[in-house]
Amino acid sequence: MDRFWLKHYPAGVPSDIDASGYASLVALIDESFSKYADRTAYDCMGKTLTFGEVDRMSRGLAAWLQSRGLKPGARVAVMMPNVLQYPVAIAGILRAGCVVVNVNPLYTPRELEHQLKDSGAEAIVIIENFATTLEQVIGKTGIKHVVLASMGDLLGLVKGAVVNFVVRTVKKMVPPFSLSGAIRFNDAIAQGGRAAFTPVKRGPDDVAFLQYTGGTTGLSKGATLLHRNVVANILQSEAWIQPGLRNPAKGAPPDQLVWVCALPLYHIFALTACCLAGMRMGGMNILVPNPRDLPALIKQIRPYKVHLFPAVNTLFNALANDATFRQLDFSGLRVSLGGGTAVQEAVAKKWLEVTGCAICEAYGLSETSPGVSANPTDIDVFTGSIGLPFPSTDIAILDDDGHAVPLGQSGEIAVRGPQVMAGYWQQPEETAKVMTADGFFKTGDIGIMDASGYTRIVDRKKDMVLVSGFNVYPNEVEGVVANHPGVLECAVVGVPDDKTGEAVKLFVVKKDPGLTEQMLREHCEQHLTAYKKPKYIEFRTDLPKTNVGKILRRQLRDESLGKKAA
Repeated sequence: MDRFWLKHYPAGVPSDIDASGYASLVALIDESFSKYADRTAYDCMGKTLTFGEVDRMSRGLAAWLQSRGLKPGARVAVMMPNVLQYPVAIAGILRAGCVVVNVNPLYTPRELEHQLKDSGAEAIVIIENFATTLEQVIGKTGIKHVVLASMGDLLGLVKGAVVNFVVRTVKKMVPPFSLSGAIRFNDAIAQGGRAAFTPVKRGPDDVAFLQYTGGTTGLSKGATLLHRNVVANILQSEAWIQPGLRNPAKGAPPDQLVWVCALPLYHIFALTACCLAGMRMGGMNILVPNPRDLPALIKQIRPYKVHLFPAVNTLFNALANDATFRQLDFSGLRVSLGGGTAVQEAVAKKWLEVTGCAICEAYGLSETSPGVSANPTDIDVFTGSIGLPFPSTDIAILDDDGHAVPLGQSGEIAVRGPQVMAGYWQQPEETAKVMTADGFFKTGDIGIMDASGYTRIVDRKKDMVLVSGFNVYPNEVEGVVANHPGVLECAVVGVPDDKTGEAVKLFVVKKDPGLTEQMLREHCEQHLTAYKKPKYIEFRTDLPKTNVGKILRRQLRDESLGKKAA
């Protein structure tokens, strides 16, 4: 394949990466623990852990898992927010030779039961806030061992006790539960510390993570990420961010990078871009348990000169419009990485105005570990594209028959590279639907590649609205509406229409209380052709979102259909 985009690579970024230097992700982690033992690795709620402490505790957890009889390849679930126990758990599970199954802590019992049964998980590390959910389904799963964490476990004796009291008694965030035989997190580490730890040799083709995806359209599927997939993506990401770190306008590169990890670690974006990349590079991650609590988030990051800020569009938007956040010192900010969902131009402009650091939009999926492409990290403007393919990565734009389309034409984005999953866990038929004979993963996203190799996402196939035979892409309409100064957030869905098949419906959260429907219609009249203009406009106080911050278009669509049926 002609990788013509390499001619436009930032200076110093290699065309390919070599992941063969690490037999496994464990080898990479072990190297970092040894190399950066005395450095602070994580800060959460004012308490820090060094790499050496994470090394010691994760060895203890690994030894405990081994003492329970878990064999290499056994699946262990992790169901927690961003707390200090999370990186300890991930490292411990991997070092025991087991497979990490990341679980959204906000899952319903039905969703949790499916994921635990589908993965065949034998153990789970779970924070007590959500233990009642596990209690309801554990008897229907293969879970034999439960490690029970609390918010205050690693915060120190006094602070930990205070935090646990507030969480349990004052805020009543821990519903009653009963899990017979569960062991407390700190006790498991202590017992493991007294037991023998046997290092387990894992190879590049062994499974490291089962990363579940696709739950919004049915039962979620586990993307099988091998050790070599994740190692490759860490190295690709490390290579790609270097130009932004070396930006002469920001001064000399810092001795230690500081990340804001506000995205949940169970999500692949934060897992690789924050937690694992931080381990690799000896950086420090500020773990934010609840990114929707903006005052707490701002309080956590205020003491630090932050260098990397990965986030989704909604978080960038909320922070850029927060008066307290705008007072922070952004002089150290070198890379603002946008992903997870499309970044809107209006949000990017506001973020640049507030922080002086342009949002570098990237693109990835659970199935690709996740990074596929990104804009150069030393840009000073927002491009509206998802940038160039990562090193060792090919992107093709395919028609419905699987043939490449000419440059400038839209089609399905397909990806080939060392970061692409081995397939969906125990679902060969589903895997066959998304993999081509020559190794490309079909993403389901519609995009256009230009002559320089930059790709612009038009939309998801399933989100496209068909109006009188014309394709309307919600991202485009949302981008136009978001540029109106009176709009805080917006979302577009398609609803049935007797005349045109489907019609565009717009949902808006106001920034300006004086914003009217007529003002929005006049704005759309100026910037959208007739068939793209919203037929229906509905104002709301907020929009439904995932815990990552993605707006749930499907929920809005379902609600609209329900209203129409009524």
